[in-house]
Amino acid sequence: MATYLIKNATVINEGERNQADVLVQEGKIKSIGPGITSEEAQEIDASGLWLLPGVIDDQVHFREPGLTHKAEIYTEAKAAVAGGVTSFMEMPNTVPQATTQELLEQKYQRAAEVSLANYSFFMGTTNNNYEEILKTDPRTVCGIKIFMGSSTGDMLVDDDHILSKIFANAPTIIALHCEDEQTIKDNTKIYEEKYGEDIPFEAHPEIRSHKSCLLSSTKAAQLANKYGTRIHILHISTADELVLFTPGDDFKTKNVTSEVCVHHLSFNSTQYSTHGSKIKCNPAIKHEADQEALWEALNSGKFDVIATDHAPHTKEEKSNKYAKAPSGLPLVQHSLQLMLEHAKDGRIGVEEVVNRMCHKPAELFEIEKRGFIREGYWADMVLVDPTKTETVTANNVHYKCGWSPLEGKEFHHTIEHTFVSGHLAYSGGSFDESIKGQRLLFDRE
Repeated sequence: MATYLIKNATVINEGERNQADVLVQEGKIKSIGPGITSEEAQEIDASGLWLLPGVIDDQVHFREPGLTHKAEIYTEAKAAVAGGVTSFMEMPNTVPQATTQELLEQKYQRAAEVSLANYSFFMGTTNNNYEEILKTDPRTVCGIKIFMGSSTGDMLVDDDHILSKIFANAPTIIALHCEDEQTIKDNTKIYEEKYGEDIPFEAHPEIRSHKSCLLSSTKAAQLANKYGTRIHILHISTADELVLFTPGDDFKTKNVTSEVCVHHLSFNSTQYSTHGSKIKCNPAIKHEADQEALWEALNSGKFDVIATDHAPHTKEEKSNKYAKAPSGLPLVQHSLQLMLEHAKDGRIGVEEVVNRMCHKPAELFEIEKRGFIREGYWADMVLVDPTKTETVTANNVHYKCGWSPLEGKEFHHTIEHTFVSGHLAYSGGSFDESIKGQRLLFDRE
């Protein structure tokens, strides 16, 4: 593996900005400081550039196996790396679903063959695979995923006895999709009776309502507190749910943690009239008041991490009427740029973007030697030009689906280089696929 010397970078890391050189050797950060020299290193002049830790996205759907007309691990990992995302954790609702240890391991094997980014995969749950769940290795698997709301196939876990057993005995952290299924069914029936097949997309946050989210999230938090379970509630979308969370970063004692996604921070219900199905996702993008409450919660420390819930579908699928248009947005290529744009607009500090997208995911999931620019850590890093603009178009997205809800958006920061485990995987718009990403490991007993 090549040796690299990054010179004159503005290193934004652990709440500070410092001018420094960084030497990368054998995949890891060898040294950080001024005036570093190396005769063997390939030198990169980073004058005027920001050097950040690579983003760790704790929630993506890369659709492989079985749904590869939408996306593949290969294409979506490339898109991630182009956006400065160096590690991802992927969800189990594929075809077949990753609900046995054998099927889960097959996903890891595939990623080892094709993924430019580092990777981990959640073990899926159903009402019928409790014994398989108990076999999950906390050292090599990021966590267990429970859908406490509608999803694909039989992955809705609605048996209270099974839920209690899983919460009581889970061998590692549980990540949760929280929406109450019966509430959604009741709301859907109301809108079907009113509109037939012509339900407007503006109805989505009323169908997948505040009540559906709060009922389910509250139930999850109560179970976690009852059994002392470490849970991570994904993609919070309502102001109502914020009462469940408290600021604080001691993840050894804080058993209920939370995630906010970039689209819930960036869109609100007023945009369904222009974006329609392109911003249809579960849980739904809610109202302006919710959006503002999410921002306030993020800046007060109630949200632990920022992620994407990257979930691509084809243009053809998204062109259907409301009931048949699938939920999900492709976002992983632009999540860092989007949050840096919010920082430029004064909504959040750049240092806090790094904290919630890089440092905190690593700490929360106890990822081994990643998420920080530290000597001895894996060199997962991204160089950003904070003066160069870039506009999102269908021609410059790397997703297999070929579209983005951000098309036409101008960013004022550009991803110039991305290092994945010390490998310069992306540079100046080009990829080097000669070395693949690594399986994430976790510092857990």
